[in-house]
Amino acid sequence: MLFKNNYKNFNSSWMNKIDSGENPNSQDLLDHLHTIHNRYAGFTEKIATSCCDSNGKNSYELLIDTIDPNSHIDILDLACGSGVLLEYCNKRFPFNVKLSGVDMNDNELKLARTRLYDQDVDFYNAKAQKLNFIKDASKDVIFCHWALTLMDPLVPVLKTIKRILKNQGIFSAIVDGDLHSATGYLEIHNIIYKFVQKIFPNYGLLELGDPRVRSLKTLDELVKKIFYDCEINITPHVLSFKQTPEVLAKEVSGFFYASLVLSSKHYEILVSELSDYFDKTSVDGFSEFNLPVNRLVVKKTSKICSLKK
Repeated sequence: MLFKNNYKNFNSSWMNKIDSGENPNSQDLLDHLHTIHNRYAGFTEKIATSCCDSNGKNSYELLIDTIDPNSHIDILDLACGSGVLLEYCNKRFPFNVKLSGVDMNDNELKLARTRLYDQDVDFYNAKAQKLNFIKDASKDVIFCHWALTLMDPLVPVLKTIKRILKNQGIFSAIVDGDLHSATGYLEIHNIIYKFVQKIFPNYGLLELGDPRVRSLKTLDELVKKIFYDCEINITPHVLSFKQTPEVLAKEVSGFFYASLVLSSKHYEILVSELSDYFDKTSVDGFSEFNLPVNRLVVKKTSKICSLKK
């Protein structure tokens, strides 16, 4: 559960500028993300592992399904966070793959190293825009689980991914899906944002990261500009998690970045409001959270698919 400490305020340059009506820059975004992940490292794990599609697969497993174990050996998890995806990879392919993870946050990397302390996994503290230490065409698979949405500037990240991806390599990412595509998601989103806006009126006027990632259409257009002459496929998915209203409210509220700018006191009030919502929609004591995601898969199909554009 989040908010084990009694946080009374949230201070980041991104929030300060939003609060004063200014436009934050990429450095402000980094400061904001570091502040959140320093406080709540690993906070996305519970929802991300618990929300599953109709086949019982969560978003990590949707990414792993894009691996060809016969040809993919060298796997990089970009913005690896607390190492959950790398742990999934290690369990499914314990002998066949070489795993590495990159993240900009030390606290997340500490969790990842602890999770995989007895495994042969390389970890690097770096920003996704600055991977000069990774050789060209050296990775068979590059994963990015729910982090593209937060990256700014994003184009240098995509160009870097293209540079270090081998021919016939795969780049797979999970990003936000259409808010309207999952039953109840928009209502939950609105409950959280409206509550946060009572304390921070300007919150939500500007989203974190590059907004083009949040739309299937604009994401497709952006990726095609960088990965021209490559196979690109974006598929929508809805992932679901059933639990009691009280438990679901706590887990869901802690998944949204918006909730994490609240004081401990206000956070508990928000959890109570969400619990009331889930209670009203519950059946036989259980309610459901439906999470919309898009899975982006890019296959580097030819030597022509190179960084010339």
